[in-house]
Amino acid sequence: MMGKGPNIPADMVFLDLEDAVAPKEKEASRARIVSAIRGNDWGDKVLCVRVNDWSTKWTAYDIMEVVGGAGERLDEIMLPKVENAAQIVATDLLLRQVEIASGLPVGHIGIEAQIETARGLINVEEICAASPRVETIIFGPADFAASMEMPVLTGGVQIPEYPGDHFHYVFNKILMAGRANGLQVIDGPFLHVRDNDGLRDYAMRARTLGFDGKWALHPDQVTVLNDVFSPTQEQFDKAWQILDAYKAATENDGMGAVMFGNEMIDEASRKMALKFISRGERAGRTRSAQA
Repeated sequence: MMGKGPNIPADMVFLDLEDAVAPKEKEASRARIVSAIRGNDWGDKVLCVRVNDWSTKWTAYDIMEVVGGAGERLDEIMLPKVENAAQIVATDLLLRQVEIASGLPVGHIGIEAQIETARGLINVEEICAASPRVETIIFGPADFAASMEMPVLTGGVQIPEYPGDHFHYVFNKILMAGRANGLQVIDGPFLHVRDNDGLRDYAMRARTLGFDGKWALHPDQVTVLNDVFSPTQEQFDKAWQILDAYKAATENDGMGAVMFGNEMIDEASRKMALKFISRGERAGRTRSAQA
């Protein structure tokens, strides 16, 4: 499976030492991951390794062996089941030691933190602010459902019996904590891997709130998620038109707000348009000639 990663059209790929690896294979898997990092062309993907959480006996050695052996191509460590800021600080300090010992620039390795428990959600603001290495905050729906003792056997999917989205509060709390600290915010997996319509519907919930992306468990899910989290051509073109109209109003006419069709646009409109343009360019969009 690790050999397929470089060819999947995703922005970020992580190699797993946690849930995907049986306990008796944890130590041996570190060398396999180092080999996969060094032996493949990952292009411009963000490359990450998920280590085991701090309640286990493997965490420190995961970090020392993988970061120490992977070289500069490894971008991030993902830390699962983060429950407090101290766990982020411990990871930061250990990474610093490993970077120095391995000849890597101090601060080279970023941290992605997974919120997967009730305690982690309560402390999410402190977790997001715990270290400048933290780049991304991620919601882990299955472990979170278990932590909350929800009466479900599949995490990360809609619960038909609930009149609404049972994770709406969780999404918003994580999103606000992440945005307040300038972090990328990502939703976790949708476990019905063959239900792409269900995936699209559920991913739209996170996208509408403002999440940056969502995990894919299968290559077929990547196409759906790239579509959901990328602006349409119409949105991309409109964003450019808003920028043009606002620039003309402020630079030529000296106005801070202007009518754009039937709506008023101002500085806030410019900021929203820039977000669409940035996402669209990352997705390969170019401005239509007629726009």
